[in-house]
Amino acid sequence: MTLTLIDRTRRTDTASGKDADADLGKDVVDPGATPEETTDPAPRRAAGREADGLAVASFVLGLVGLLIFNIVLGPMAIVMALLALARRTRRRGRAFLGLALGVADLAVLAALVTANGTVAWSIGG
Repeated sequence: MTLTLIDRTRRTDTASGKDADADLGKDVVDPGATPEETTDPAPRRAAGREADGLAVASFVLGLVGLLIFNIVLGPMAIVMALLALARRTRRRGRAFLGLALGVADLAVLAALVTANGTVAWSIGG
């Protein structure tokens, strides 16, 4: 029933001479408009997904870096977290965790170098 009412309303509006695109809230793009004048939400969504992916990647790399390859994964986690925050990710908490874990990776590295004089884990005797 609702679908029928919507269809009848559209036919009535176009028949009375009103612009159907303006009534439906659609944006009409001027063919002669410059790229700055047209708004395309697709690049914003792609950048948002990329920033969210960077935040998650920084978290995972920071977490894994606590166990292995902290000399490499720690700085990578820090850089990815800062990029995600600069690109205004929706996962700010995960980016901050990745940043903190990256710093913790470097702190673990410093502790290992100070204790053993090496950058390797020494578990056991």
